[in-house]
Amino acid sequence: MSVSFEAAAGAVREALSDAGRGLVEREAMVELIALSAVAGEHLLVIGPPGTAKSEAVRRTARALGGSYFEYLLGRFTEPSELFGPVDLRKLREGLVETQTTGMLPEADVAFLDEVFLGSTAILNTLLGLLNERTFRRGHTRMKCPLRVCVGAANALPEDESLAAFADRFLARIFVEPVPDPRLEDLLTGGAMPWDAEGGRWVSLETLDVLSRAAREADLAGVRPQLAHALRSLRAAGLGLSDRRAVKAQRLVAAAGVLAGRSVPTASDLWPLVYVVPTKEGQALARDVLREVLASSENPALAAAALEASAGPRARAQRLAQAGQALLAERPATDSAEALAVWRLKLEGVAREMDASFSPESLSEDLKVLRAGLTEALALNGAVASETVARVQGV
Repeated sequence: MSVSFEAAAGAVREALSDAGRGLVEREAMVELIALSAVAGEHLLVIGPPGTAKSEAVRRTARALGGSYFEYLLGRFTEPSELFGPVDLRKLREGLVETQTTGMLPEADVAFLDEVFLGSTAILNTLLGLLNERTFRRGHTRMKCPLRVCVGAANALPEDESLAAFADRFLARIFVEPVPDPRLEDLLTGGAMPWDAEGGRWVSLETLDVLSRAAREADLAGVRPQLAHALRSLRAAGLGLSDRRAVKAQRLVAAAGVLAGRSVPTASDLWPLVYVVPTKEGQALARDVLREVLASSENPALAAAALEASAGPRARAQRLAQAGQALLAERPATDSAEALAVWRLKLEGVAREMDASFSPESLSEDLKVLRAGLTEALALNGAVASETVARVQGV
């Protein structure tokens, strides 16, 4: 008996919940991988080394089922390392065929780290594989089962020659190191072993149900709102290419399906933010589309929808809550060590606030928090000085 897409969406939601457990500040990334897989598009993750990009992809790939391929590209990576070696037996017969068993052409989910470091030969082959799901090399021609390829890099490429390749990744997310207020969560999550076998996961058949529902979704009702959003982006200087604008509909349809809706609504327009290719552009898009995205909602992809629609406002709310909770945790003792630890935490919140928001853009909650931090830091400094003086006097 075939599963309904509502039940399939629920199963994916549960699997993603298990996959994202302990991955602090990476919930949106995990959800975008699933969204891209259902839409049949690819995701580019930009962020510094050591920010759990590969771990998030591995866990999500496990949750989605199917075969998985992962590779770290370098300047000297050979095509055979990704696509497979040449079949020597066929070569003796004059045929250049590739043995693809266990390699990228046979993967359902793939992760290519430092993706822009690949050679011209690798990137040219990847163009066809990513866009057409077809692998061509020598006499080898084969259709590929690839649902989603996640590419990762430390920064967007500046080389114009890489623009066509980078454009194959429709959705983009920019990640940063975990902020100071959540370091305890990071350490706790990092100390928790992830049970790859014990977590919930879905089958490829379940994913196919969702992908088919997304392809068949009727976008007629939401298309005028999407067109309005695209015009608003163009007016703000954020024009998307025709190809990206058309393909954005796939992400919107997939978002609706994962939310359990057979017909997408205005609540499903939030993936458009992730189609904007730069970090600065995405920040501007959130502001330009604030009214359009006000109704964004998705129970299966809650973190990704919130980050797309609220972005800085959501971060401001989380920061204000974390800061106020920290202010309430002032050590009851005048121990210099306890106060020093508390002061470092306060300074961490203040640094994140300064790095994320200009003084004129602070919300009322953050202004109150700023005043509380300033007062607490000043008082803490005075208490510490008195404690040192007392100790020295003894």
